[in-house]
Amino acid sequence: MQTSIYRSLKKQAEQAIEIDDYLVVEAPIEIQINSKPFTMVMRTPGNDQHLLRGLLYAEDIYKGQNPLKIISSETDKNGFTKVNLEINEAELRSAYLNKRSLLSVSSCGICGKQELLDISHNNKPLKNSSQLNFDRIPELFEIMRSKQHTFDLTGGSHAAVLFDQNHEFLCIHEDIGRHNAVDKCIGDLLNSNRLKQASFMLVSGRVSYEIISKAFFAKINTIVAVSACSSLAVDYAKEFGICLIGFSRQGKSTVYANPSNIL
Repeated sequence: MQTSIYRSLKKQAEQAIEIDDYLVVEAPIEIQINSKPFTMVMRTPGNDQHLLRGLLYAEDIYKGQNPLKIISSETDKNGFTKVNLEINEAELRSAYLNKRSLLSVSSCGICGKQELLDISHNNKPLKNSSQLNFDRIPELFEIMRSKQHTFDLTGGSHAAVLFDQNHEFLCIHEDIGRHNAVDKCIGDLLNSNRLKQASFMLVSGRVSYEIISKAFFAKINTIVAVSACSSLAVDYAKEFGICLIGFSRQGKSTVYANPSNIL
């Protein structure tokens, strides 16, 4: 249930017409780990297994090789889901034990759950293992745009898409939250054992630090955004070895970090 139809009144000048309008669905998913509350995430329902796997991986909570074991899952008619995951305590990473936030809203990720300094001090920058062909960026965005089916209906969803080092399409996911779309892509490739193939990420909105940190943990070395990048995103992209490109429109782009990743 990614979209829902609402009866609306469309006004223009002196005209008013009743229409059926498609809206992107926003609903919470309450996540428990070993029957203990972990977090509540506002998301667009659909591909929740990818979202859960990608979220826990990208937030450095669970990086085990096995798929997540879902003990129970309940969803009501409004899309409110409660899910209980069973994870071996020994496989839960320190970020789980140090969690401080129990809410993730659509506009940002689980902010404050980890100390940013811990991320940068305890990890080495990514190696420049693949280079993005700058001239192919418009082509890659065309591929992304052609697959944004929820956006076509609602105009209200974000998208993230992953390509391999040969610029071949791997996956795309849409969600009302920018970070959720990224998590779903990462989870999708984890669940199909293809995450190591991912080199380049395109996103439909702006980039802030939480997307940089997710890409870093997934070892994705290049991010290209349609919109702006925050100052903290640029700072951490430089430190993490991630090539960050913003305002990529009409054949123009602004490269903020690590231009050596571009051909």
